[in-house]
Amino acid sequence: MASEETTSVLVIDDNPIRASIIEEGLRAAGCMQVRLATDMHGIAATIEALQPDVIVIDLGNPNRDMLENAFQLSRAVKKPIAMFVDHSDAAATAAAIEAGVSAYVVDGLKPQRIKPILEMAVGRFNAFAKMERELQMARDALSERKLVERAKAILMRQRNIDEERAYRIMRSAAMNQNRRLAEIAESLITAASLLDDEK
Repeated sequence: MASEETTSVLVIDDNPIRASIIEEGLRAAGCMQVRLATDMHGIAATIEALQPDVIVIDLGNPNRDMLENAFQLSRAVKKPIAMFVDHSDAAATAAAIEAGVSAYVVDGLKPQRIKPILEMAVGRFNAFAKMERELQMARDALSERKLVERAKAILMRQRNIDEERAYRIMRSAAMNQNRRLAEIAESLITAASLLDDEK
């Protein structure tokens, strides 16, 4: 979590008594930037305007619609979210995990527990975000590799050369033009496609 003095927390709760319990726990933990929101309506705009570091949603004893709205919010915003509920079942817990809620706490709204729960929520969010970044990088690398393989095949066919020679030509072009190998490959594929269209 950011340093306690600078961590901003948005608490979403339509019950002022519960909200004050959360606020008390946050202030005791050293979080001075605590904002309260009492209505889920238009909450995405509020989050966009406030840009909190962490979001705490306390739903008390939610019905299915309230849970689904909270889960939709969790999917939409890229922030650590700690959600407190009084009661839950296996389906709701599974839905919370699927929605990306960083901490889903049942019957755990006690001021002294709030700081460690938020730290866990931020830690889990950061770990998940890192995994997503790494997965995207792996997908990008695979996509680029496929482009390079296609471009090599085109060069090999057009110039009647072997794979190693085709790769060296592409790598040399990338270095000379100060471009990535995948960009050179994409240009070759595009040019070959245009030439094929003209035939």
